[in-house]
Amino acid sequence: MKFTQKSKEHLDACRFCWMCRHICPIGNATGQERNTSRARALGLSLVARGAVEYSEDVVNNVYECALCGACVKECVTGWDPVTFTKEARLGAALDGKLPPYVLKMVNAALETGNIYGEKLGNERAGKIRTLKKSETLFFLGADARYKTPKNAVGAIDLLAKLGADFTALENEPDSGYGMDFLVSATSETKKIAETCAETLTGYKKVICYDPADAKVFRREYKEWNVGIKAEVLTFTEYLDIILEDREVKKSGLVFTPQDSAILARDLEETQPIRDILEKIGAVSEMLLNRRDTMRAGNLIMNEYMPEVMERVALDRWTNAK
Repeated sequence: MKFTQKSKEHLDACRFCWMCRHICPIGNATGQERNTSRARALGLSLVARGAVEYSEDVVNNVYECALCGACVKECVTGWDPVTFTKEARLGAALDGKLPPYVLKMVNAALETGNIYGEKLGNERAGKIRTLKKSETLFFLGADARYKTPKNAVGAIDLLAKLGADFTALENEPDSGYGMDFLVSATSETKKIAETCAETLTGYKKVICYDPADAKVFRREYKEWNVGIKAEVLTFTEYLDIILEDREVKKSGLVFTPQDSAILARDLEETQPIRDILEKIGAVSEMLLNRRDTMRAGNLIMNEYMPEVMERVALDRWTNAK
């Protein structure tokens, strides 16, 4: 495993620092020091120096990170544990050291078009077929299509009731986010991104239901020189625009928003969801909100460490109370 000079500098800066130890959602859920950025940096710095092998245990530790960026946000000196963690995942892929549970998802992505290896259900496919052609594409994303289908159908119904002009794809391509999470910028990941970009060429606007897809379209695609001409909006951005000048009946309910780490930190978006909720009720903030938000789970990681993801979610419920 060979690290870039940039990652080596970040590893050396993080390996003995305790600044972000208390805000790692995985570390807080497991209570294990190995899950903190400091411990991960210490182990990988030894690998970088050739002092230890890039062993199975070290690789597994790399995949115990949610890449949520809480550590990056907390660091007042600008170091970035997410950078060296993603590079370590890329190295594991290139060196043929991917854990079986990761390799299974990578193979599924290459063979079936999504990391879960699943097919689109009849209800979702039927709902999509009812939509008319449009220059605005509602991009559902793999998590919504295959893991939370009721949410996907509900989102389509909501936009339809609001009179939005949009369409969706029955054979929606993978954005590449799942592969980027698992193995970073491999040639296979970039190929998936290029295929997706070709499909999006005919649309003027792309509305991303999943913030993860919006992030990869706006950021990683540029880094990989994959072009998208369409305007990319998040689902909450789009809803906020639609509702801006509309009178909506108040529900009398109080809502507590759970900020997406990707929306709040990567895309720097926190206000639209609050604007939407204030239209229909009142907003009551939970502990650790906006850029200080904490992960409430991760569907990809739920495939290989479900018990930890459940504890992460329960911790967030505690913050809400």
